[in-house]
This record gives sequence, structure tokens and C-alpha cells, in this order.
Amino acid sequence: MLWPPAICALALVVLPVVGLLVRSDLTRFPSLITSTSSLNALKLSLLTAGLSTVACVLLGVPLAVVLARSGARGVRVLRAVVLLPLVLPPVVGGLALLYLLGRKGFLGVLVTALTGEQVPFTTAAVVIAQTFVAMPFLVVSLEGALRGAGDRYERVASTLGAKPWTVFRRVTLPLLLPALGSGIVLSFARALGEFGATITFAGSLEGVTRTLPLEVYTQAEVDVDSAVALALLLILVAVAVIALARPRALEGVRS
Repeated sequence: MLWPPAICALALVVLPVVGLLVRSDLTRFPSLITSTSSLNALKLSLLTAGLSTVACVLLGVPLAVVLARSGARGVRVLRAVVLLPLVLPPVVGGLALLYLLGRKGFLGVLVTALTGEQVPFTTAAVVIAQTFVAMPFLVVSLEGALRGAGDRYERVASTLGAKPWTVFRRVTLPLLLPALGSGIVLSFARALGEFGATITFAGSLEGVTRTLPLEVYTQAEVDVDSAVALALLLILVAVAVIALARPRALEGVRS
């Protein structure tokens, strides 16, 4: 009974990729993906996705612990706000960031006054946009893991005299490791494929803000073969990241 819908679901994911393969010019594939603009976009994508993933971990881990363990009022509202990027169109997120950190945004004015620099249309803006859309994936993974594990081990450690930081470092973090690995993979993959918030908040400047998805969009207007080749390259990179990292992230669960 489950096979027919499962096959339909698989076809929905696989057949579009097959369509790209059929449309691609494989004889020109190496030359198309090794052009200067393509390599610049790939390097920038890997760099910014890596930086945004680090930011997701540094900010998302404490946030997930607070959401999972806090009994304060308003946590449900806070959780809904944190997960908002999952349901918002990325372009809306980009506009929100632009009007926050842009030249006339209330936080952007402060940043400009303190540093003399503007955030939008810079590489930093790409990292911020990617972090904005990717961090909820990490938070969801970690919060679910914490709620599933319960807090009995942490309570036992506290009753034995462990300080809060020690409890977090020696008890909570080990409980999070399998989910943390999975969340990191999902966050990196989401950041790697980010388009809407990036083009709205950071623009599309070659070598500065034009990541691989933006390069695909740019090439689609002038050279369809190049756009298809870059789309396949993006798919290959994403699949490689997920295939290589996700099984290792789940080893803790299987064992």
C-alpha cells in the first residue's frame, strides 16, 4: 500500500533532475563549470555557507536549549517567531533584513555611524541572509532532540552539585551531538541553495555577493546551457555534502 505513493514522491524529486540531465550539454559541461565566473560563484557559495553554518551553531544551540528547557511564558510565541523564516518567502526575509540593516534601517544607521560601513550588498550581507533562512533548521533539530531526551540527566547532574555551565557542557551537549550533526548538514545545505533573501539584501555582484544560485539565475538569461550546467553542479555539491556528512551525523542515533 505504501509503495505507490512512495514511488510518486521519489519521482517528484528525481524526475526534475533527470530533466536537467537530458537538457544539459555534457560535452561542454567541464568548460561551463570551470569558467571564471562559475568558479568565483562556487568559492563564494562554499565560503559563505560555511560561515553562516558556524553562525547558526553559535547562535542556534543556545536558542534551542532555551526553547526546549525554559518554562517562561511566551516561549510558544518566541518559538513561532524563530521558525518564521521557514514559512516566509525568502524575498520577504531579504526585504526585512534590508529595512533593518539598510542605509535607512534603524540598526543599519547605527552600524554605519559606528563603523562607517554599510552592510547591504556585501559578502557579510550574504552570510547574514543565509544565516537568517538556515538557522531555524538547526533549532528545530536540536529542540526536538532535547525534548525527546528529557531533562532527567541534567536534573541529576544539578542535584549532584554541578554548575549550570558544567551541566550544559558535560550533559546537554553530548545529548545534542547526533541532532547537532544532522542540523549542521541541513543548515549548510539550505545556506548553499539560498537565493531570494540573498539577491534582495545582498544583490548580485560577481566575486562579492553572487553565489552559485545567483550565478545560475544570471546565466539563465544569457546562456541556458551554462545555467543548466551550474544547476547540476549545485545539485552535485549539495548531494555530496548530505551523503558524506549526514550518515556520520546519524551514527550516534543508530548506535
